[in-house]
Amino acid sequence: MTDMGSGRRLPVAVVTPVRGRLEHLVNQRRFLDEVAPDLRHVIVAVDMPDLGDDLRAAGVMGESVSIVPLDDHPLGMPTARARNVGATAALDDGAELIVLLDVDCVPLPGFVDASLDAQRQLDARGERAVLNGIVTYLGEDDRLDGEFPAAARRFVAPHAARPAPSSGAVEVDDDHRLLWSLAFALDADAWRACGGFDERYVGYGAEDTDFGMRARDAGLRMAWVGGAHALHQWHPSANPPRHHVVDIVRNANLYRERWGTWPMEGWLQAFADEGLVEWTPTSLSLASPH
Repeated sequence: MTDMGSGRRLPVAVVTPVRGRLEHLVNQRRFLDEVAPDLRHVIVAVDMPDLGDDLRAAGVMGESVSIVPLDDHPLGMPTARARNVGATAALDDGAELIVLLDVDCVPLPGFVDASLDAQRQLDARGERAVLNGIVTYLGEDDRLDGEFPAAARRFVAPHAARPAPSSGAVEVDDDHRLLWSLAFALDADAWRACGGFDERYVGYGAEDTDFGMRARDAGLRMAWVGGAHALHQWHPSANPPRHHVVDIVRNANLYRERWGTWPMEGWLQAFADEGLVEWTPTSLSLASPH
């Protein structure tokens, strides 16, 4: 439980869905133990029945950790459902500020305090917003194994496509399509107002953009929190993510049906240029085999 000023105290919980990526999760747990000792951490373990034993073997399974099991989905990682399940568990446990942290991300010192301070600033102004962290993507050679969180500050180089205000500052805007689900937070009332994530999204892509639009419709703004730095650990990837094309086509069509526009347009254009999809202003499908 953390002091918010003016007599308000706000219990915080971190929610992390995971399927695989044990090494990344161990680093995340290790960093959380350093930067926010005893903070409640709800881990939604998708098809990982032995995760508790794995974390105990790595020495990072503290009493503040709760593991919630979840079945996998035949179409892909049920990220939206996993986040909802984790957030529900956190709220049931009394959390009033929920931090959604991707398993690939580790928080740097000050991440939680900066988020709490941003919430306090918004409360004082009578504003409601999603609190976005500042994410740095690490390269393949940027290893965190054995790294101390304070020393890892040297890696900070915020992604150029997102705002990155200075420490202590909170930049608020209404560009909801920029929401990144890698590292963000919101209070319990805001979460309930959004209604959580749309669980029809399965596999890779668009569920976070959809959540940003749900936040917009719930009257929430977008806040970028200076000092709330997280590092995204490297893993193999492709640009465009061809191995996710089936998920992306399915989820993009769902998004357009709901919101009337296309998400992930850069990837859709790249897929179209490579002949992987057939895309028009009004339709999207996998390309017919030749």
